[in-house]
Amino acid sequence: MTTFKKTLLALAASLPVLAISAPSQATMTPYMEKALVDVCKAAKSNSILKLNSTTKSYRLKNKTIALKLMCNGEDVITFAESYGANKTAAKLQKSIGNVNITDVAALTKVKVTF
Repeated sequence: MTTFKKTLLALAASLPVLAISAPSQATMTPYMEKALVDVCKAAKSNSILKLNSTTKSYRLKNKTIALKLMCNGEDVITFAESYGANKTAAKLQKSIGNVNITDVAALTKVKVTF
């Protein structure tokens, strides 16, 4: 078998693997896109009542929105703050809760013998 045929055979054998491993772009349903746009608009409005109403109507949690939603390339809290919507930004920030970082290495030294 010639080198050309071996190369052609190897390439043909790898095509199904390449097709499966190619990254796929997840499409968003029109309903989900409308829901996320409405939440971004509600966050921009600086009305906590409108934000709560919108999130409840789409059955979304404020914590999920605060951690995962991006509006115009910014996280939703920064997006709301950039439009002066401090009330809604504070509400979303409060939903995340307090985050504590503990340096485990600096706490105590443990003596390990083996």
